[in-house]
Amino acid sequence: MDQSTLTLVVAAIVVIALAAAIWFVYDQRRRQQLQKHFGPEYQRVVSEEGDQRRAERVLSERESRVKKLDIRPLSDSAREQFVVRWRKVQERFVDDPRGAVSDADALIGEAMETRGYPVGDFEQRAADASVDHPRVVIDYRTAHEIAGREGQISTEHLRQAMVHYRSLFDDLVGVTPERSEVRVERVEPVERIEPVERIEPVERIEPRIEPRIEPVERIEPVERIEPRIEPVERTEPVARTEPVARTERNDEREETHR
Repeated sequence: MDQSTLTLVVAAIVVIALAAAIWFVYDQRRRQQLQKHFGPEYQRVVSEEGDQRRAERVLSERESRVKKLDIRPLSDSAREQFVVRWRKVQERFVDDPRGAVSDADALIGEAMETRGYPVGDFEQRAADASVDHPRVVIDYRTAHEIAGREGQISTEHLRQAMVHYRSLFDDLVGVTPERSEVRVERVEPVERIEPVERIEPVERIEPRIEPRIEPVERIEPVERIEPRIEPVERTEPVARTEPVARTERNDEREETHR
């Protein structure tokens, strides 16, 4: 092998290596974009197809298909009409949960058709909706599965279906959850509360005001007065009187008395 041939072979290998590297980088970036855009739907399709590359091809074909469709937003009047109809559907849930779920599924289909999505079977509608509404298409599939069950369906499962339908409805119609005002829980009647007997007003008690006692001024102690004793003048003793002489008459009285 001459030098020129060797140079061409090396150049070809380098080009192939660069092409492979570019393709690998593009493939990884594309995969990341699909995973980020489709979210849970990406994992569902991979599980369904059984092969990651085949699943990515399916998702890429969805994007190409939807790009060719004339998808348009709803007008203000159409949006208000759908909101009013949705409120009626949720009001029906109180008395007829299963009928309300069926109405919700049909209303979603009408909204998609009005926006430009082609009328088809459920799987095609869900696949088309996954391109522009990837975060809620899983809710759409769950709600449709509950609505299609045979036999008795619990009210709680029907309520969950309505919640899932609402998430797609809000995203599809372009309204906030507050405007759609979904309240699908059945409100149990409140027990009657007996009126409370009238309470007579309590007689007002005037506050007792204690008389204010003014503090007594400090009394200064009175100066002690020493008693002054005046000396008594000495009196002269009285002169002794002599006994009176007995008289004869007295003697006679004594004799008579005896």
